[in-house]
Amino acid sequence: MTTTPTSTQDDTRILYNKVPLVTLFFWVIKIMATTVGETAADWLIQHTSLTLVSTLWLSVAVLGVMLLFQFRAHRYVPVWYWSTVVVISIVGTLITDYLTDVMGLSLWVSSAAFTALLAVVFAVWHRQERTLSIHSIVTPKREAFYWLAILCTFALGTAAGDLLAEKVNLGYLTSGLLFGVAIAAVAVAWRVLEVSAVLTFWIAYILTRPMGASIGDYLSQPHKHGGLALGTTRTSEIFLAAILVLVVYLTVSKRDIDVVEVEPAP
Repeated sequence: MTTTPTSTQDDTRILYNKVPLVTLFFWVIKIMATTVGETAADWLIQHTSLTLVSTLWLSVAVLGVMLLFQFRAHRYVPVWYWSTVVVISIVGTLITDYLTDVMGLSLWVSSAAFTALLAVVFAVWHRQERTLSIHSIVTPKREAFYWLAILCTFALGTAAGDLLAEKVNLGYLTSGLLFGVAIAAVAVAWRVLEVSAVLTFWIAYILTRPMGASIGDYLSQPHKHGGLALGTTRTSEIFLAAILVLVVYLTVSKRDIDVVEVEPAP
């Protein structure tokens, strides 16, 4: 799953991380991917003859194919990585929608359940690997934990975002702003208060999901529901085009490739 290690004079192994460097590009694309996850999931339900259940299974199948390409890659490849993020965002959205609309599960319950599930994933991941850092995704096992955690964050973010925007009745714009303020507070905690980079990363990653979903709903939903009425098609096209431009740039520039140096075993 990783490139054949090269060696320096002191035999330090050089491995390529399967996750990009966390830069401004990372967060911008991630938020846009979450927005597409919300609007594309809605588009699939609205503009195809598929039921929600059929759409969910189709999306899971596509995600399986994307993960196959992602795991087979020897290093971080922008097109495979970010395509997987977009698809997993759609799957996370549809899972929450299925539990809410088909199973009748309360958003309060689903938010709590996904929080607990994510905590279990993190606990097992840390117990097995002794780290939750995304700068060390250099083995298939760590990558599997990583993508499982990502799926849980998307499902949790969808439930939490819908809970605030619809059940608590804050509206899409207010909810998006609240999550944006929370993300800014996390950034301050990391930069100024020197709170753990791993902890603040995962908190911010979770919060960007409902923020992106709120942005997508605000842009796509009709005026009577508090949106700008751009529609799911136009909103999805705008954000997908923006993601494509940035991914092409990162593919050419290679500025977000993360190299990991591993000391040899004694």
